[in-house]
Amino acid sequence: MNVKDIYESMEYGPAPEAAGDALAWVVDQGSRFGHFIDGAFTKPGETFETTSPASGEVLAEVSQATSADIDAAVAAARAAQGKWEKLGGKGRARYLYALARLVQKHARLFAVLETLDSGKPIREARDIDVPLVARHFYYHAGMAQLMESELPGRAAIGVCGQVIPWNFPLLMLAWKVAPALAMGNTVVLKPAEWTSLTALLFADICRQAGLPAGVVNIVTGDGAVGAELVAHEGIDKVAFTGSTEVGRKIRAATAGQGKALTLELGGKSPFVVFEDADLDSAVEGLVDAIWFNGGQVCCAGSRLLVQEGVAERFHAKLKARMKSLRVGDPLDKCIDVGAIVHSEQLARIKALVAETDGEVFQTAAPEGCYYPPTLIEGLHTADKLMQEEIFGPVLVSMTFRTPAEAVQLANNTRYGLAASVWSENINVALDVAPKLVAGVVWINGTNMFDAAAGFGGVRESGFGREGGWEGLQAYTKPSGKPKALKLKAPEAGAPELPEGLDRTAKLYVGGKQARPDGGYTRTVWGKSGKAIGQVGIANRKDLRNAVEAARGAAGWSGATAHNRAQVIYYIAENLEARAEEFAARIDAVTGKGGKAEVEAAVSRLFSYAAWADKFGGDLRQVPMRGMALAVREPIGVIGALCPEEAPLLGLISVMAPAIAMGNRVVLVPGQAGALSATDLYQVLDTSDLPGGVVNILTGDHAELAPVMAKHLDVDAVWSFSAADISEVIERESAGNLKRTWVNNGLGRDWEQAEGREFLEQATEVKTVWVPYGA
Repeated sequence: MNVKDIYESMEYGPAPEAAGDALAWVVDQGSRFGHFIDGAFTKPGETFETTSPASGEVLAEVSQATSADIDAAVAAARAAQGKWEKLGGKGRARYLYALARLVQKHARLFAVLETLDSGKPIREARDIDVPLVARHFYYHAGMAQLMESELPGRAAIGVCGQVIPWNFPLLMLAWKVAPALAMGNTVVLKPAEWTSLTALLFADICRQAGLPAGVVNIVTGDGAVGAELVAHEGIDKVAFTGSTEVGRKIRAATAGQGKALTLELGGKSPFVVFEDADLDSAVEGLVDAIWFNGGQVCCAGSRLLVQEGVAERFHAKLKARMKSLRVGDPLDKCIDVGAIVHSEQLARIKALVAETDGEVFQTAAPEGCYYPPTLIEGLHTADKLMQEEIFGPVLVSMTFRTPAEAVQLANNTRYGLAASVWSENINVALDVAPKLVAGVVWINGTNMFDAAAGFGGVRESGFGREGGWEGLQAYTKPSGKPKALKLKAPEAGAPELPEGLDRTAKLYVGGKQARPDGGYTRTVWGKSGKAIGQVGIANRKDLRNAVEAARGAAGWSGATAHNRAQVIYYIAENLEARAEEFAARIDAVTGKGGKAEVEAAVSRLFSYAAWADKFGGDLRQVPMRGMALAVREPIGVIGALCPEEAPLLGLISVMAPAIAMGNRVVLVPGQAGALSATDLYQVLDTSDLPGGVVNILTGDHAELAPVMAKHLDVDAVWSFSAADISEVIERESAGNLKRTWVNNGLGRDWEQAEGREFLEQATEVKTVWVPYGA
């Protein structure tokens, strides 16, 4: 073909990227890799082949880690952690900066090796993945530098076990390793079995940077290695990115081990196109949303929702654009869609599409491990392809009529990772964005990422954030060593009724007092062993009713922060008016300190009323013309098991931050604090608090905890109980992967238990990206 022919056809010619340097690096390592433990590569053991999905050629042999290898890696990380943390944030910053510079220096090598190993187009690896890797190390070098001044009272968690997926091998490594190291942790990382090579290249970079031995350790192997790593008793924190199914297993496996856990899981993200959108721009955005990395992206915009009035025109434009997408050799710089990562994944995609009854439109793809860009229309909302993550270049589409219907359809999923909204009317876009149940929302854009902006999901897309200030919370803990709680047997005396008129406190559900479903009561004994009252015993049906009432009070989350603050101030005012009564009740239960505890409870209410309109989020400095808004949103319905050791103050310390941030709560007071909680009913009734915002059940923690953790309409469970229930809460929460915050049998100073830690646990960070410019 000559120049004249090229100009007449306007076809792209091949622009191959040379792979020689990357292959030479593999050969220089002997084409067989051991693990990276304690600053050096081990001798290869039993190995498996890693192949190029585009060509099927064997690239190298990688070792399968044994239990002894994992033990050695964890031991090396443990030995290094103390010195690494004591180095200080400013000392650690210099190493992170060196890693960032070395990633930039070897950017082309990383990009080509990533493309060879994963099949993603070289343009994406070169222009997106590797620059973001460097950005994360630069950003977190700055975070390390600022840790002592900006995160006072926070310390490293310890040794982190990190398991990453095959779709973004190097970028996921950076997302996890950079914040962990910045905060003083050490890591043992397991890359995906199919895509280990860039992690091993990063290990080589760590040696060049002079990183102290044991700070970063990398073990390779299949899923069994990852399972053994996360369950290892020497791991203090687990970070996992991958499928929801595996994330659920990790949540259950780590239950009760006292490990911090973050999960970034699957998604079925909506791509919503309104009739006033720039349709051509939306089509290009959709190409990026679903065919970026061949659709093998957890936040891929795989569900197209387009307004009826423009649906036919939009689909015509989309199909025309699909026909021009180039599928082929990922090392060709002209290619839009590369290879599927592995033949197993290709077979899964084919099987899912083969089952559909929808109208399928496909373009062409070469033979081999490739799959053509695919559009499927005519599906109903419950169709498997509308609900399940395909993880391939497959888009499903349906229409909507009104913005309200668009929100309903977008949220009709068990996932909640990301969403994309397209409209030229900023009022429509900013009205819809807060209503979408997702951790990230892009307005007139998609797949925008930055180290300064948190990324993560809600619902069964996991919990925790990566990037931004909120991402550091996952790698730090309060400094100091809490003391173990001692479970005291409740005071008991002779079987007698309390003195005076018989007054058996009921439950508090939906703003009303309700008799317990089971009809049983128990006696509350004072410090002297004398009966001082009786309370109802709540069961699973009472918990169901309380959760229903809390769900029905969703308007509280939509109330202004100022309004919520006024109500909490009013609760404090009414509590103070009855201070002597509450103090006497506490003295009767604990023997002393009632007056001081009531004063502290009133002060705590005032503090969270003050916080209600001051913890809303901030604006992130991201490298684009636009804004990334980190918005603090309420979690929803929080079930909380309150402490025994501070009958009133403990309950208020749990309730106040939750409702200040717009949540609704189901509280189960400790046995000692049951009467203080029931006395609070009248205070709440007279403080303009809407019914259902606060629900109080007196009952046994051990009986109610698993029911609460299993409940699909409870969004988070907190436990400060003296009962041994942390394990059961974490294990049962795996059903819908709700957030948990448990004490693992450790105590807390409730006089000091106030502030940002509670507010952060009471909120989710939603990152809303708003690009601007004519």
